[in-house]
Amino acid sequence: MVNLSRLVRHLAATPWRLRRAFPAPVLSAIEAAIRTGETCHLGEIRFVVEGALSLGALWRGQTARARALEVFSLLRVWDTEHNNGVLVYLLLAEREVEIIADRGIDRLVGEAEWERLCRIMEEHFRAGEFERGVLEAVANIGLHCERHYPLKGDNPNELPDRPTLL
Repeated sequence: MVNLSRLVRHLAATPWRLRRAFPAPVLSAIEAAIRTGETCHLGEIRFVVEGALSLGALWRGQTARARALEVFSLLRVWDTEHNNGVLVYLLLAEREVEIIADRGIDRLVGEAEWERLCRIMEEHFRAGEFERGVLEAVANIGLHCERHYPLKGDNPNELPDRPTLL
């Protein structure tokens, strides 16, 4: 059975609200932060924001975490040479953040740190500070990537830096 308040939040999460929270200049700033950060390490960061889940996903009770895992797979974030792709996923209707990291970097950073970064972003989002929240997370993820995957020689960009809106 679908939770009525959850259903209403998702139905109210219109494309207009998504564009209001993440207008073109904010998306460009996020893209630039990811691109700049990736010049200092071999890690790969993807940012995805989804306005709302489909009615079918809501009916099935899909969580933000389950959807983030699905998006991680669909966008092939796991398909990096060093297993160091990191997905930052925001389900805007619920203002819930999930970080899914590939096995290489996840083993080095750990779930507690990813959770800490998610909670920091959610605090910013509750205050309406979407850009600030994402940029802070990208910077922190970049620091972990620099520590565990420092730049050595060639640095191919394996994943797009541009944020994805779903």
